[in-house]
Amino acid sequence: MRAVVAALHGSDAGVSSPTFVFRQRYDPPPGADAPPIEHVDLYRIEDAAAELPDLALDEAFAPDRIALVEWPERAPGWLPPDRIEVTIAGAGDDPRTVRISAPPRRRP
Repeated sequence: MRAVVAALHGSDAGVSSPTFVFRQRYDPPPGADAPPIEHVDLYRIEDAAAELPDLALDEAFAPDRIALVEWPERAPGWLPPDRIEVTIAGAGDDPRTVRISAPPRRRP
Protein backbone atom coordinates (compact mmCIF):
# COMPACT_ATOMS: atom_id res chain seq x y z
CA MET A 1 0.00 0.00 0.00
CA ARG A 2 2.74 2.42 0.95
CA ALA A 3 4.54 1.90 -2.35
CA VAL A 4 1.39 2.55 -4.41
CA VAL A 5 0.55 5.74 -2.50
CA ALA A 6 4.17 6.94 -2.71
CA ALA A 7 4.34 6.21 -6.45
CA LEU A 8 1.10 8.04 -7.22
CA HIS A 9 1.14 10.81 -4.61
CA GLY A 10 4.89 11.40 -4.26
CA SER A 11 4.95 10.40 -0.59
CA ASP A 12 3.62 7.67 1.68
CA ALA A 13 3.25 10.06 4.61
CA GLY A 14 0.17 9.26 6.65
CA VAL A 15 -0.29 5.76 5.26
CA SER A 16 -1.21 3.23 7.90
CA SER A 17 -2.81 -0.18 7.90
CA PRO A 18 -6.56 0.16 8.39
CA THR A 19 -6.50 -2.35 11.23
CA PHE A 20 -9.41 -0.77 13.05
CA VAL A 21 -11.19 0.71 10.04
CA PHE A 22 -12.33 -1.15 6.96
CA ARG A 23 -11.76 1.72 4.56
CA GLN A 24 -9.14 4.46 4.46
CA ARG A 25 -8.92 7.24 1.86
CA TYR A 26 -5.64 8.87 0.83
CA ASP A 27 -6.01 12.16 -1.01
CA PRO A 28 -3.21 13.41 -3.27
CA PRO A 29 -1.24 16.42 -2.12
CA PRO A 30 -2.42 19.82 -3.39
CA GLY A 31 -1.50 20.36 -7.02
CA ALA A 32 -0.77 16.69 -7.70
CA ASP A 33 -2.25 15.20 -10.85
CA ALA A 34 -3.29 11.93 -9.22
CA PRO A 35 -6.58 10.43 -8.06
CA PRO A 36 -7.52 9.69 -4.46
CA ILE A 37 -6.70 6.15 -3.35
CA GLU A 38 -9.22 4.10 -1.37
CA HIS A 39 -7.70 1.30 0.74
CA VAL A 40 -10.31 -1.29 1.66
CA ASP A 41 -9.30 -4.05 4.06
CA LEU A 42 -11.96 -6.76 4.37
CA TYR A 43 -10.03 -9.10 6.66
CA ARG A 44 -12.47 -8.69 9.55
CA ILE A 45 -15.63 -8.99 7.43
CA GLU A 46 -17.62 -11.98 8.66
CA ASP A 47 -21.05 -11.38 7.10
CA ALA A 48 -20.70 -9.54 3.78
CA ALA A 49 -24.44 -9.04 3.28
CA ALA A 50 -24.81 -7.39 6.69
CA GLU A 51 -21.52 -5.47 6.93
CA LEU A 52 -20.57 -4.30 3.42
CA PRO A 53 -23.50 -1.92 2.80
CA ASP A 54 -22.14 0.30 5.60
CA LEU A 55 -18.78 0.66 3.83
CA ALA A 56 -20.23 2.58 0.84
CA LEU A 57 -18.08 0.60 -1.58
CA ASP A 58 -19.82 2.19 -4.55
CA GLU A 59 -18.14 5.44 -3.48
CA ALA A 60 -14.75 3.72 -3.11
CA PHE A 61 -15.11 2.27 -6.62
CA ALA A 62 -16.01 5.60 -8.24
CA PRO A 63 -14.29 6.11 -11.61
CA ASP A 64 -12.33 9.13 -10.35
CA ARG A 65 -10.32 7.12 -7.79
CA ILE A 66 -8.26 4.00 -7.34
CA ALA A 67 -9.55 1.33 -4.97
CA LEU A 68 -7.14 -1.22 -3.55
CA VAL A 69 -8.92 -4.10 -1.82
CA GLU A 70 -7.30 -6.58 0.53
CA TRP A 71 -9.11 -9.88 1.16
CA PRO A 72 -11.52 -9.42 -1.79
CA GLU A 73 -12.75 -13.00 -1.45
CA ARG A 74 -14.72 -11.80 1.59
CA ALA A 75 -16.90 -9.64 -0.67
CA PRO A 76 -18.29 -12.00 -3.31
CA GLY A 77 -20.56 -10.11 -5.69
CA TRP A 78 -19.62 -6.69 -4.29
CA LEU A 79 -16.59 -5.89 -6.45
CA PRO A 80 -16.77 -4.29 -9.90
CA PRO A 81 -16.77 -6.89 -12.70
CA ASP A 82 -14.22 -4.94 -14.77
CA ARG A 83 -11.61 -4.83 -12.00
CA ILE A 84 -7.93 -5.57 -12.38
CA GLU A 85 -6.83 -8.23 -9.90
CA VAL A 86 -3.31 -8.49 -8.52
CA THR A 87 -2.58 -11.61 -6.50
CA ILE A 88 0.67 -11.87 -4.55
CA ALA A 89 1.72 -15.27 -3.22
CA GLY A 90 4.68 -16.16 -1.02
CA ALA A 91 5.78 -15.05 2.40
CA GLY A 92 8.84 -14.73 4.57
CA ASP A 93 12.00 -15.68 2.70
CA ASP A 94 10.05 -17.46 -0.06
CA PRO A 95 10.07 -15.80 -3.48
CA ARG A 96 6.97 -13.81 -4.31
CA THR A 97 4.77 -14.66 -7.27
CA VAL A 98 2.61 -11.90 -8.73
CA ARG A 99 -0.35 -12.63 -10.98
CA ILE A 100 -2.25 -9.84 -12.74
CA SER A 101 -5.55 -10.50 -14.46
CA ALA A 102 -7.99 -8.14 -16.14
CA PRO A 103 -11.01 -8.36 -18.41
CA PRO A 104 -10.15 -8.02 -22.12
CA ARG A 105 -11.27 -4.38 -22.38
CA ARG A 106 -8.84 -3.38 -19.58
CA ARG A 107 -5.79 -5.07 -21.13
CA PRO A 108 -3.16 -3.04 -23.01
